[in-house]
Amino acid sequence: MMQNRRFLLVTLLVLMSFILAACGRGAGETTDTGDTDGAADSADTGDTVTVELWYHSGQGGEREALNTSIENFTSENPNITIDLVELPDGSYNDQVNAAALANDLPCLLDFDGPNLYNYAWSGYLIPLDEYVDAAGIRDDFLPSILEQGIYNDQLYSLGQFDSGLGFYAHRTYVEEASLRIPTVEEPWTLDELNEALAALQAIEGVEYAFDLKMNYGRGEWFTYGFSPFVQSFGGDLVNRADYQSADGVLNSSEAVAAMTWFQGLFEQGYVNPEPAGDTDFVEGKTALNWVGHWAYPDYLDALGDDLLLLPAPDLGAGAVTGMGSWNWGITSTCENPDVAWEILNFLLTPEEILRMSNANGAVPARLSAIEQSELYGAGGPLNIYVQQLEGGVALPRPITPAYPAITEAFQEAIDNIASGADVQDELDKAAQAIDQDIEDNQGYPTQ
Repeated sequence: MMQNRRFLLVTLLVLMSFILAACGRGAGETTDTGDTDGAADSADTGDTVTVELWYHSGQGGEREALNTSIENFTSENPNITIDLVELPDGSYNDQVNAAALANDLPCLLDFDGPNLYNYAWSGYLIPLDEYVDAAGIRDDFLPSILEQGIYNDQLYSLGQFDSGLGFYAHRTYVEEASLRIPTVEEPWTLDELNEALAALQAIEGVEYAFDLKMNYGRGEWFTYGFSPFVQSFGGDLVNRADYQSADGVLNSSEAVAAMTWFQGLFEQGYVNPEPAGDTDFVEGKTALNWVGHWAYPDYLDALGDDLLLLPAPDLGAGAVTGMGSWNWGITSTCENPDVAWEILNFLLTPEEILRMSNANGAVPARLSAIEQSELYGAGGPLNIYVQQLEGGVALPRPITPAYPAITEAFQEAIDNIASGADVQDELDKAAQAIDQDIEDNQGYPTQ
């Protein structure tokens, strides 16, 4: 059946290059704690067991935090060797799919949240329910972490952190424009946001009122960052009742209104469609920045007390922010899943979660870690993200194996709409592409 899945049909040349890259170890890091002989034996025998772990490149702080966590684990567990393999973000999903075809997946796999559903449907992962329930940690995780990790009523993944969107702003600009400081309970309305952008654009020194991080380029940011605008207008990417069609939803009047407003941001000169780099906001050239938690460490270093975090706006149908992020699963080909869970369970302790969230500015995945967090605990500078995750503002990306096709189609539409293409035509094409993929895969029936 797998050969019929359209997203895996790549040319032989590309496939072989991905497989070679996935199998290569030159770019990875290895933490050796002993002889690797007997790697397939149980850790209980006292022999050394090797567990391969793949992770995405991420930020420098994330890599350092993970390496420290792995060093801490191996120092406590000298009979377990962890083979760390770092892969680039851009081709990560392709390399996972290629490795799955070659039966060469690692034991522990790091992956972006919405890709979980296709991986689980394709049989790449095993459910974690038995492990999680035995550890008694389920109720300590943010509900959004569990929601992201569940497919077909089984839990397949857990992450160290969650995410969120909001406005970063210069406090001095907000005060100069006499803007109301919104809250999660009373976010900016569409009219208020439009008025704020006009006022900020008029401030001396501000070249663009709004920074949408277009420098990130076409990719998952376009879906994660901009689908909340569609949803806050009342549209969506797909019909979530059964995930069988995008027609009438992604190209609905509400979605068209959202993307017409979005396109107008560029037409009015509020947004730079091609920023040269990632420094416009910290240099004061842009006043309001729509981005996620990951920007906080750098922004704080640059702006200090002038940095202000504001919640997602209500554009008519309620405030909506993205959620979900990179998380962990155990693959179905893993020879030592119990040992893999030992490693994963260690990474999910509050101490290691805080190590990671302090490094990347992300929302800690466990409630007990949030309570200990200076950033996210009650009264912390980033507590807005927690409020959004717990208060129903955060919406997961579509929980369907069709997600790769959905995000690809929406990204293309965003790219073209930002460049001035007809909004209705682009959303019609995106809906048609999504529906064709669903049809080609017989509706993605559960196994």
